[in-house]
Amino acid sequence: MTNITVSALVIQHPSESALLMVRKRGTTSFMLPGGKPEPGETARDTVVREIREELGLRLDESQLFFLGTFTAPAANEARHTVTGHVFVCETVPADLNIDAPQCLQEIDDIDWFSYVDLPPDTAGRQFAPLTRTQVIPALVKHWDLTREEEG
Repeated sequence: MTNITVSALVIQHPSESALLMVRKRGTTSFMLPGGKPEPGETARDTVVREIREELGLRLDESQLFFLGTFTAPAANEARHTVTGHVFVCETVPADLNIDAPQCLQEIDDIDWFSYVDLPPDTAGRQFAPLTRTQVIPALVKHWDLTREEEG
């Protein structure tokens, strides 16, 4: 199996238990925004560039928290795995329109989805295995631990 390396970003809705996800052109799987590195880029550099290209957002790098590196079957490429270096944006980017997020370049659709009760996959809409089986459980664990420390 061939492995693909990407960097991805978690953006949580400020008042709902939802994550911003995108669907790339010609695909049926929603995933976290992000993409593949260019030569010489770090994982952090990649996520900053990809978010600017895909969503038109300028990230404050001081607000990026590294959640971890996860591997799962690739959503849109058969017989491939994907390894994602996943970052969490600690605050909602200032230039994000929460009610009507915009997408650019190769993104066909963008929406908020509940991470507490992610909808089931259907023939016309799936969720990337990396997001569903790896990232969401890690996020819930991280946020539960953060709440315990604050409490």
